[in-house]
Amino acid sequence: MTHSVQDVPDHSDDGQDFGARIRALRRARGTSLRALAAEMGISPSALSQIERGTMRPSVTRLIQIVSLLNAPLSAVFEPGSPETAARTADIGGDVVVTRGADIPVLGLGKGVRYRRLTPETVPGLELYECTYPPGAESTQDGEFLRHSGHEMGSVLSGTLVVEVGAESHELGPGDAIKFASATPHRIANHGAVPAVAIWVNLA
Repeated sequence: MTHSVQDVPDHSDDGQDFGARIRALRRARGTSLRALAAEMGISPSALSQIERGTMRPSVTRLIQIVSLLNAPLSAVFEPGSPETAARTADIGGDVVVTRGADIPVLGLGKGVRYRRLTPETVPGLELYECTYPPGAESTQDGEFLRHSGHEMGSVLSGTLVVEVGAESHELGPGDAIKFASATPHRIANHGAVPAVAIWVNLA
């Protein structure tokens, strides 16, 4: 069954061309565009738009893609230019410092933004600052997401509604949640102000 895709056109100003990285990941796995689109339940044309950067996927769609490609979410973050790399200091082989201006940000569908909070990729750990504008959701078509691992989140400002299985949880500033990612879930901001949260995905 093919779902309609309600991801929005790419008007993000974050400069991240992660569509090309999705395409590179897919090709590295030896998966055709048509085969991946079929697994996702969308048209090859819709997936092609995502890979060409003319359409920003929702959070659910992006995680679905990387899960099917057996890759971490961090794999689609732009690694940065040589100049950016030069500003990332590796001190004594154990300490890595990345300046705030060089931390990669992904602009996703419905205005959701993910800002990576680790200075470099950490195997098994995904740590992000997530911003949901008023009315934004992690999904399109009201679908729930399921994938491997566990998730934890803590709201810094605004209000998020996190649906996990048959239960709905409204989280305000200071509230936190943890759940198995295999349980169907989705996130939305039904409020009138942006909601910001720290989100952790554990493999």
